[in-house]
Amino acid sequence: MLVQFTVGNFLSFNQKRTLNLEAKGISELKTNISTFKAEKILRSAVIYGANSSGKSNLIKALERMREVVLTSVRLNDTDELDYSPFLLSTESENQPIFFEIVFWQDSTRYRYGFEYNLKQIINEWLFAGKTEKGEKPLFIRTIEGIGITEKFKEGEGTESKTNNNRLFISLVAQLGGNISKKVLEFFKEYNVLSGLEHNDYTGFTMRMLHKNLNGCDDSLKLYQKLKLGFQDIKAIESDFNPLEIPEDMPNKLKAKLIKEFTGTRGVSLKTVHNKFDKKGKIIDFVLLDKEKNESEGTNKIIDLSGPIFDTLKLGKTLIIDELDAKLHPLITMRIVELFNSPESNPNNAQLIFATHDTNLLGEELFRRDQIWFTEKDEQEQTDLYSLYDFNLPDGSKVRNDSNLEKNYIRGRYGAIPFITN
Repeated sequence: MLVQFTVGNFLSFNQKRTLNLEAKGISELKTNISTFKAEKILRSAVIYGANSSGKSNLIKALERMREVVLTSVRLNDTDELDYSPFLLSTESENQPIFFEIVFWQDSTRYRYGFEYNLKQIINEWLFAGKTEKGEKPLFIRTIEGIGITEKFKEGEGTESKTNNNRLFISLVAQLGGNISKKVLEFFKEYNVLSGLEHNDYTGFTMRMLHKNLNGCDDSLKLYQKLKLGFQDIKAIESDFNPLEIPEDMPNKLKAKLIKEFTGTRGVSLKTVHNKFDKKGKIIDFVLLDKEKNESEGTNKIIDLSGPIFDTLKLGKTLIIDELDAKLHPLITMRIVELFNSPESNPNNAQLIFATHDTNLLGEELFRRDQIWFTEKDEQEQTDLYSLYDFNLPDGSKVRNDSNLEKNYIRGRYGAIPFITN
């Protein structure tokens, strides 16, 4: 489970800012909390903010850290790192990017982080323990070298083999280290998705429905509950048909596709709709192509269902930018409820998402510590804060019985667009 994530000097984040999923000592919506090894952790978190305030950059930071960790061992000695610092300050433009993440994996609480610039890893560290106070260092890396403790013997002898642009944790995992493999496994298990472009995970859901994998039955139940207009959905195998290639595709590319796929079989999703006679009686059913005949919103919820139920079944973390795009607010609420409920989320999965849908604030879906805001200051650097930590002008905290949606729209919590006349 994800506990904390800290980012600094990355895109619009200049100073270090932390997304904290540790539950605070407040009374509302206790079912929205997972208790893991005596630590109370939030099942979900929502991020609000004006356009260009940094919501997406926070999600990009989580994605960038994941990419750096998982691709590090494939780098050649001279390869440059994906370096995107805050560019609007002379003090930060040449400084390293900072990433640190705290998470639970196999009953151990890990704190792992690193700093890097275009050419090299500047610092890297890994701490572990059964509690926050009980954490101990496993290794610490600086420009001068890598120090390993007795608890990380799997890293011994590999210090000198670690190139300047590669992460030590990734190399040790590649060489068979058990602890390092567990750390990398966490990064493999959290997924970052776009809520605007969902084609990237269409294939995942199609395979789930075609092979009747874990999550298939739950997805079908969700479609029925949301009343999306179709009665069922089928994964249909068929031979490759050259006539289905778009007519406006270049002839050279079209010829290449025909050569590669002729003789192969593919899978497509078909929605099952009732067919009626003139009296409104159901007399048959019709199969319609999902992509061509269903709405953008329906296509999105079908495509999202695979990652959603895979995350819920395996207790992973799902991170989505613009979750609400193309979806009715009631559908977005239902997705959030799936994660907040212990009944539908018994394995302590987590959902973190950015949205502009203020309806969610008026439905008692979230505790105050689950609601986060991004806002840029006069120097165009992003601040990140939770509703729980926010102080009103009179110095008081936001009350649990406040009209959160109304107050946010009126600007009482900041993080809204400033529109001039």
